[in-house]
Amino acid sequence: MPYRVLVADDDRAIRESLLRALELEGYEVVVVSDGVDALATARRERFDVLILDVMMPSVDGLGVCRVLRADGDGTPIMMLTARVETSDRVAGLDAGADDYLPKPFELDELLARLRALLRRAAPDTAGGPVQRLRLDRLTVDPGARRVWWLDTEITLSKTEFDLLELLVRNAGIVLDRATIYRRIWGYEFGPESKNLAVYIGYLRRKLEDAGATGLIHTVRGVGYSVRSA
Repeated sequence: MPYRVLVADDDRAIRESLLRALELEGYEVVVVSDGVDALATARRERFDVLILDVMMPSVDGLGVCRVLRADGDGTPIMMLTARVETSDRVAGLDAGADDYLPKPFELDELLARLRALLRRAAPDTAGGPVQRLRLDRLTVDPGARRVWWLDTEITLSKTEFDLLELLVRNAGIVLDRATIYRRIWGYEFGPESKNLAVYIGYLRRKLEDAGATGLIHTVRGVGYSVRSA
């Protein structure tokens, strides 16, 4: 079965170009022109990934993302926007998006990011029970995709969970930024990207709110590691 993609963008030229390009790549594509239709369609139908423009009439892409995440919808979301400031990227990620692509973009990059999102969302077909990971009083259940600090469950987005699982599986090892980008996003964003730092900040806040302080360590100029507090 082909992957199903919902594209929401109020720019007709972008909608039509993405429709043609994605269909040529073998995707089944549905396009809508505003946030209201995007929400209604995403709630009514099943999609493997959503591509949302930030600036749309009625309900913008950030609003669509927030509502779907509040509904418990974990479908991977890629945000498209002409805004390039760090604060705008942070807003998109903070709304629950999994990736953020500024306009204008190269089609090859969008397709690569789309493939990376789909790989990360693919179920584990290896079979057999998945062992829980433990670090200090932190428990990570890769099979159920749940996390606890002592008896307190910590709610994480898909990307936050993937990042924490990667760090915990490599506890005590400093993972460089390039390695983390390749393992989590499937490609490198470049030295100017703030995506990783944003998600590290999210994880630290959520862990600290549950009482887990000092687990994630920054190694300046290299990357990140986790070790017992």
